[in-house]
Amino acid sequence: MAFEKMIRNAFEESRNNCRFGDTLEEISEIQDYIRTSQKICIPNKNGIKVEVLNQVLSEYGLPSAEILHINTNTADTSRIPALAKAYMALDQSDADLIIARGRLGIPGSGSLLIFIDNKGRILTCGTSPSHLIHQKSIEEAVYSEACEALEKIGFERVVGP
Repeated sequence: MAFEKMIRNAFEESRNNCRFGDTLEEISEIQDYIRTSQKICIPNKNGIKVEVLNQVLSEYGLPSAEILHINTNTADTSRIPALAKAYMALDQSDADLIIARGRLGIPGSGSLLIFIDNKGRILTCGTSPSHLIHQKSIEEAVYSEACEALEKIGFERVVGP
């Protein structure tokens, strides 16, 4: 089933009160979308997150991403900063897939690493608590969140960490 058709079918099921949860076919469609993305962007003002994310993408046998050099500081004024960063990138690129990371919500709420498609729909995400709680470096936190996001939709490592 094609990605867009799968989304329409799930919408219709919900509308008709006959949706009973995700299917393996739906998860497979999300995986295929990520696997076949021609252009993957990461909005960031430096390359630290990009290096780590490309390492993770490589370990899961996925295409690499490129940095989209934009200042995302204003995203911190929104209710969901990570999602705001993703939408900023969506508006400023022609990427098939955007991976953005930022604060989950209010200050102190932790981090959210989110994968969105070229229409701004959330495909998957990974989270971590506030740095003061987990005490990981930014690289370790991004690595962990990205692995969580991919494993959440059934990806497995093809190359060791």
